[in-house]
Amino acid sequence: MQLSKISLKDKIKFLINFEEDIKKIYEKGKIKAPIHLSGNNEKQLIKIFKKIKKDDWVFSTWRNHYHALLKDIDPKWLRSQIIKGKSMGIISKKHKFYSSSIVNGCLPIALGVAKSIKLNNAKNKVWVFIGDMAFESGIFHEVYKYAKNFSLPLKFVVEDNNMSTNTPTSVAWNKKTKVIPKDIFYYKYKRIYPHHGTGNWVLF
Repeated sequence: MQLSKISLKDKIKFLINFEEDIKKIYEKGKIKAPIHLSGNNEKQLIKIFKKIKKDDWVFSTWRNHYHALLKDIDPKWLRSQIIKGKSMGIISKKHKFYSSSIVNGCLPIALGVAKSIKLNNAKNKVWVFIGDMAFESGIFHEVYKYAKNFSLPLKFVVEDNNMSTNTPTSVAWNKKTKVIPKDIFYYKYKRIYPHHGTGNWVLF
């Protein structure tokens, strides 16, 4: 199934059902590696992915299932990779999709791809997704500044659930407000799953 070809209502339902299926498999002890489930941000992501073209690159984080599905990666293949324990590192060269379990691990790679696209006078873009804690880091500001100053085709998406693993980001930085540059795609949401796992005790 290609999510790009179904209705908004069906997309939302499919995304939610996919993660609920992974949750059940994980709680049966069949996935012997961490998982990071998405939820409560379906509409925001669907809206953003309408702007992302098939030939664009997408760089994601350890919480990447929704991103991969919306990039039209085959759900059956994605499910099999997650069951194998590869949830945090979904990669598909065919779909120009790359994720990393390292905080901000994708930012310099995305910058390099964007630089290559410009040097080759190509027309596609690079989209990189980060969390609100990563947004506060030094590497983000260096990459953002370089991409902006050299007019690289790199788009940033900040997904703000105000959580750095299990600590509110606003508490970690003692910061109540954010200044978001106008050229950054930014949205807030409240996560429904914990940082990793499902919130239930699992015996492997």
